Amino acid sequence: MKTDTQRLILVMIFLLSGFWLWERWQVAHQPPPPPVTAAPATPAARNDVPAGSAAAPSAATSAASVPGAATGTAPAAGEIVTVHTDLMDVDIDNVGGVITRVALLKHRSEGAKDEPYLALQRNAERTFVAQSGLVGKGLPNHTTTWQVEPGPRELASGADTLDVKLAATAENGDRVTLTYTFHRGSYLVDTRYTITNAASAPLTPSAYFQFTRDTKSAVVHHSMAPSSYVGPVIYDAADKYKKVDFGEIDKDAADPSRKSPYTKNNDNGWVAMVEHYFVTAWVPSDAAKTPREFYTRKLGDGLYSAGVIVDGKPIAPGATGSIDVPLYVGPQDQQVLGGVAKGLDLVVDYGIFTIIAAPLFIFLKWLHGYLGNWGWSIVVMTIVIKGFFYPLNARAARSMAKMKLVAPKMKALQEQYGKDKQQLQIRMMELYKTEKINPLGGCLPILVQIPVFISLYWVLLSAIELRHAPWIGWIHDLAAPDPYFILPVLYAISAWAQVKLSPTPATDPIQQKMFQIMPIAFSVMFVFFPSGLVLYWLVNNLLQIAQQWHVNRMLERDAATAAAKKR
Repeated sequence: MKTDTQRLILVMIFLLSGFWLWERWQVAHQPPPPPVTAAPATPAARNDVPAGSAAAPSAATSAASVPGAATGTAPAAGEIVTVHTDLMDVDIDNVGGVITRVALLKHRSEGAKDEPYLALQRNAERTFVAQSGLVGKGLPNHTTTWQVEPGPRELASGADTLDVKLAATAENGDRVTLTYTFHRGSYLVDTRYTITNAASAPLTPSAYFQFTRDTKSAVVHHSMAPSSYVGPVIYDAADKYKKVDFGEIDKDAADPSRKSPYTKNNDNGWVAMVEHYFVTAWVPSDAAKTPREFYTRKLGDGLYSAGVIVDGKPIAPGATGSIDVPLYVGPQDQQVLGGVAKGLDLVVDYGIFTIIAAPLFIFLKWLHGYLGNWGWSIVVMTIVIKGFFYPLNARAARSMAKMKLVAPKMKALQEQYGKDKQQLQIRMMELYKTEKINPLGGCLPILVQIPVFISLYWVLLSAIELRHAPWIGWIHDLAAPDPYFILPVLYAISAWAQVKLSPTPATDPIQQKMFQIMPIAFSVMFVFFPSGLVLYWLVNNLLQIAQQWHVNRMLERDAATAAAKKR
């Protein structure tokens, strides 16, 4: 029974590891999708969203078709307005009022550590921009050439806000002002459309706010390393956190009649684009229960868009009204995101073990407040978790140590009944009963701890606080692989020592070889893993070795004492 259980566990580990490695290789080496022009809009599609920004059908406003070709081709760049704050540098194109670049000054780029991280950018390598505009024929949108109004472009010393204004006039004479308000110490940019109704009839305006991007990620992942989700996310009170990956958008483009994976019309919620460690989100206020419509779209040239259409209040002739939707562009700081919008902190995705992972991160952050170093915080947290599970681990270690002590008797049984499998199983069960050994005693405590270990794994993988955080000596970035492979090599040595110290079915050469190969296989994978994760596994292994050694010595002393009494 013990042999069969171990064989099954080993086979499952190797199959899952092989599948995971193959899947990562496929993702890394698959060819880029060819440029595809989006499918023409159905008769139910909105007619008032400009080309390249087509939204999903709306019951309130629908018409025959989307004007022009739904293409991702960007308009020619116009006058670029560069804004400087204490946290970011921002480029705004007066063609469309599009935010074409956001450089986060407190976060470094992956490729060039002396340059800021580009959360948004439009260049030859990447397209990821924030666009907005008014919905309706002849109204200013992200293809309109706006007039940049004079004013400061840098957040002044002592000032808390900075306004950048662009103005345009609609075909019917409506005066429209687009205002971006930047705040000191904040990654939130207030975006406001102010509309003066020049017509003789009331006007009920709507505005769209969207992101247009390719499928590339600014955070580089090695094909063998774990990676996080990249793509659109839509949140509302009913569906909660919904990932709408690029594959889903492809399916919608191929079959417009397909049921949407998210709720399109609502009076609450937000839309975002998520990357590892960073998020950009349009977050309309939920306080007034403003009607809104979410949409995603496949564009040409390998681009995708995701956005929200927000309805404003009626504006009387000659009166002025506004539509406000804040834009967040910054790091996935859970404490900050929770205050920006309900559910926005969920972009730090721990999966099904969030209920365990969230408290673990809070504890890790608390440790960092005292230790001031994320590496040592990981070490201490691993020790604390290991201590918490000490009773379970000690029970498992005792069971494994007993198995090692009775290994000669097991070998003798296998030699005696090797050709009679049924009789061998009976004799082994009798031996377990006589020696008071639970053959699953070493496995069950480990199974109880698996959710905690997986949760901690995702905490260390997702926490932006570990990005570019140093530990000691050669480890300058706990979110990056060890540049000199020292931690993976130490892990391999510790794993090999653990295998040698722990009992294995010595009479089964195949299983012996598999146990010996496993440390090497996992250490090779860990070469590509973030060093913070490898540090956790290394410390965990060292503690397990110390515990197993201690239990082995105790049982050997107990056995020697019992033998002495028999004499």
